[in-house]
Amino acid sequence: MNYRMIFSTTGKVIIAIGLLLVLPLVTAFIYGEWRCAMAFGITIGGSLLVGGLLVKLLQPKSMVFFSKEGFITVAICWIAASLVGAVPFMISGEIPTFADALFEIVSGLTTTGASVVPTVENLSHSILFWRSFSHWIGGMGVLVFVMAVTSRAPDRSMHILRAEMPGPIVDKLVPRSKDTAKILYLIYIGMTAALIIALLICGMPLFDSIVHAFGTAGTGGFGIKSNSIAGYSKAAQWVITVGMFLFGINFNLYYLILIKKFKSAIKSQELWVYSGLVIGSTFVIAFNILNLCSNFAEALRLSAFQVCSIISTTGYSTTNFDLWPSLSKTILLLLMFSGGCAGSTAGGIKVSRLVIMWRTVKRDLKKALHPRTASVVKFEGRRVDEDTINGVANYFSIYAFLFIIILLLLSLDPYCGFIQNSTNFSVFETNFTATLTCINNVGPGFGAVGPMYSFANYSWFSKIVLSFAMLLGRLEIYPLLLTIIPSTWIKK
Repeated sequence: MNYRMIFSTTGKVIIAIGLLLVLPLVTAFIYGEWRCAMAFGITIGGSLLVGGLLVKLLQPKSMVFFSKEGFITVAICWIAASLVGAVPFMISGEIPTFADALFEIVSGLTTTGASVVPTVENLSHSILFWRSFSHWIGGMGVLVFVMAVTSRAPDRSMHILRAEMPGPIVDKLVPRSKDTAKILYLIYIGMTAALIIALLICGMPLFDSIVHAFGTAGTGGFGIKSNSIAGYSKAAQWVITVGMFLFGINFNLYYLILIKKFKSAIKSQELWVYSGLVIGSTFVIAFNILNLCSNFAEALRLSAFQVCSIISTTGYSTTNFDLWPSLSKTILLLLMFSGGCAGSTAGGIKVSRLVIMWRTVKRDLKKALHPRTASVVKFEGRRVDEDTINGVANYFSIYAFLFIIILLLLSLDPYCGFIQNSTNFSVFETNFTATLTCINNVGPGFGAVGPMYSFANYSWFSKIVLSFAMLLGRLEIYPLLLTIIPSTWIKK
């Protein structure tokens, strides 16, 4: 195990988070929020000191990087980034407790958007900016960011890219991983800037446009108002709807478009399945909620927004969809599982995994009927090797096991008794969707964690468990799981 490389990279990430905190610091100065400015200043100074010491004292003797180091590095770096990012919340006093601050920043960096703040309007502008900016940082990945801006990336850094980027298959866009990271971030920045301009044109104020663009681009969903996006114009809602849909698409396709390989981009099977899910779900829900709306145009707008918000795992809302009919809620629940495309900023299981699993099931059923028939699983025009198929199957198995464990731990929370005795919400529905929305990085659930409520009333233990669930989902289980397994650290 190359420990020096792992912790030196962690130091670089801590420095990067410290430098990125300069933007909310500037925001604090602009709005005269001096207590918050002090909090950001202290955190910046501390992170530069700690990160600098790690980089200086733990210079790696070897730049060789293997798969295990890649997984461990990603997990430790994300934990370190979360701990550093939580500090301004606590020092400023706006989210004073450790469990709450950790939950909020993990929700931000993992682009989940679940919050422990009941009334976000009470937060300062700089804290609101940092919450939403953390979406943007985490959307593409903190390690991808470091790879893009550092002058020297470690050998075999593709192991880091594979560990951090979502989906069963990660390909380089160009031969060098560092250049791939740069291309991804340039596309990311360009699309974010275009979204900010579009929201400004729709009449949204500058600050609101920036933070909502961050939340949309990172598919995070932290709002700055208790009613999320409901208070903005219909035009702005449609712009965000389109933005959420686009950021749920594999960024490799945008690169293909940039190099004018339009046919290759259009032929993407994952894109067609993703688009089909969005269009089909939108129209089914629109007809299902038509009696709750003044006309079909309103039903279509509300439906399209919520479908794109849920499947991209953004989590913004324009209405309390918890009041929708059972069919609509069931569709949204299934979309929470699905998530967006691999290689996007969206969370969830990913459309690519669902397609591969479906085709694997079809193949196995065919082989059961005709044992001698030679049948292969194809995806995106290429044969899917057995290692990838087994990887997808293992992912589903581990996902289901961890889901059950987290759900059981939530059921121990004293808050469940309050829900049962003092509200009309179902305890099971609340805990089930809380688990689902955190491990799939969606944001709002149903019941007491619905779009009009928060996670504030859960105990500190449950918040830590759900923070762990969010990290599991964002890092796609393996990096974090390997980190807590003792055998990972034992030399053989």
